[in-house]
Amino acid sequence: MLAAMVNAAEVNAADVQNVSLLYGNFAALRRVTCSFATGGMHLLLGENGAGKSTLLRILAGLITPSGGTVRVLEGSPAERRSRIAYMSHASMLYDEMTAMENLRYFAQLGCAPGTCALCHASPEMSLRAVGLDHTLTRPVSQYSQGMRQRVSLARVLLTDPELLLLDEPFSNMDGTGARDLVALLQDVLTWPLTTGASTGVAKRTIILTTHQHDLVSGAVDSTTRLERGTIAAEQSVAA
Repeated sequence: MLAAMVNAAEVNAADVQNVSLLYGNFAALRRVTCSFATGGMHLLLGENGAGKSTLLRILAGLITPSGGTVRVLEGSPAERRSRIAYMSHASMLYDEMTAMENLRYFAQLGCAPGTCALCHASPEMSLRAVGLDHTLTRPVSQYSQGMRQRVSLARVLLTDPELLLLDEPFSNMDGTGARDLVALLQDVLTWPLTTGASTGVAKRTIILTTHQHDLVSGAVDSTTRLERGTIAAEQSVAA
């Protein structure tokens, strides 16, 4: 029993082995091998075109690599899609709708007909969780960038994801708003999962990309740097 518990604790949230992605003669990723431990916040660093967003989208199951293997929560990204949430650097919100209208719409999309119980959190609860007033009647087009990012985060939290993949979540935010969002993400990591974790360890994991390394330098558990589609460096923060 003890050995089984130790093995479960050592399972990674994501493992990438020799992954490449080719667009004709251009290699967006070249034989990338890296892993992300279960639990905590993990940072992907790199210049524009380094392959950060590409790797994140592969982990989300939105892109199929040209070669190599990807394991997420002990399965393929397609198999674990219901346990993964992906937040693009674009808000992916409908500007003419209120925050509640947006979240109600996305909640309906996330549930198969007759299976609304699959939506683990209500839109109201998700907005409250990120510090927004669910009664606001303004369309999101009138929100500040920080508020829009919080609505986007509320959208991806609707399904109580075990793995959050965030692509440039601090994009176009001022310093105060970005720092507030970092604190919120740290808080999200402490929220208990309402469903059994597929890894056997009830820990939430965040993998994010950002150019603003200074914002999260004290909050991340590991950093992976990409350069021109390859891994340039990996560093774990000692507990």
